[in-house]
Amino acid sequence: MKKHIYIYSPSSAIRDKAVVRRGVARLKALGHEVELDEAALASHMRFAGDDETRLAAVHRAAASGADVALITRGGYGLTRLLPAIRYQAVAKAVERGTHFVGLSDFTAFQTAVLAETGAVTWAGPALGEDFGVEGEPDEIMQACFEDLVSGQGEGAGWQLPKAQAPATAFEVKGTLWGGNLSVLASMVGTPWLPKVNGGILFLEDVHEHPYRVERMLTQLLYAGVLAKQKAVILGHFTNYKPVPHDRGFRLQTVVDRLRSQIKAPVLTNLPFGHVPTKVSLPVGAKVHLAVEGRDAFLLWGHRH
Repeated sequence: MKKHIYIYSPSSAIRDKAVVRRGVARLKALGHEVELDEAALASHMRFAGDDETRLAAVHRAAASGADVALITRGGYGLTRLLPAIRYQAVAKAVERGTHFVGLSDFTAFQTAVLAETGAVTWAGPALGEDFGVEGEPDEIMQACFEDLVSGQGEGAGWQLPKAQAPATAFEVKGTLWGGNLSVLASMVGTPWLPKVNGGILFLEDVHEHPYRVERMLTQLLYAGVLAKQKAVILGHFTNYKPVPHDRGFRLQTVVDRLRSQIKAPVLTNLPFGHVPTKVSLPVGAKVHLAVEGRDAFLLWGHRH
């Protein structure tokens, strides 16, 4: 089913324009109409244009009437824009059917939109790192994105590590939210960290050593955020290097400590993060989390 996809750059600059060309070509090959924002390839220092340029791009995406507003890449830059974003315009765009999709730095936009309006956005692919890859894009990522675009997506499932499967099956319901841990932790103490009670929090990160991951989780713990969640789901934490000084301190150490600090279940292995295989998740939606043995499911039903 042909859909209108609007591509824009609210964060870091694109350094390899071939990535954008490949990504646009792939989306067109899937049958979609692709519109590239006028400033998508802009560059100012490390950003895709100065703050005003990127802010205008966000607002053009909201006014585009597109079925999907998809970021070119993450990086850094959206937190600079949060005070000036016209959140009601974004919420009205969502109400009209625009799905705002992205990850990484995009978490700042998603948490702010949720805090300001309660509107649902989507944690999912970016044009460059997912559709613009050399070779074929990941099949699962692509299938989940197509489900999102068509309005057919009803949920996501994955397998927990054998050693971490809970002894008894359980189900919880709550608001799904989260994204990039570094960005989320940077929202603590600002007006743009949503107050989600009884939520289901999912987290991922890249280039962050396990001790830094633990430090940011501890910040969320001490800020009272984690105690309010019904479950915490960890996606992928990638591209870091252990050092001899760690002496056995690793990501599993962080997970074990987190489990000792909060009452809510802590699940791992969610296929989401800076990895090729990623599901698309509705940030701010009411979801149903079900776990039986090693099988975990997030279910949200049809969202048009």
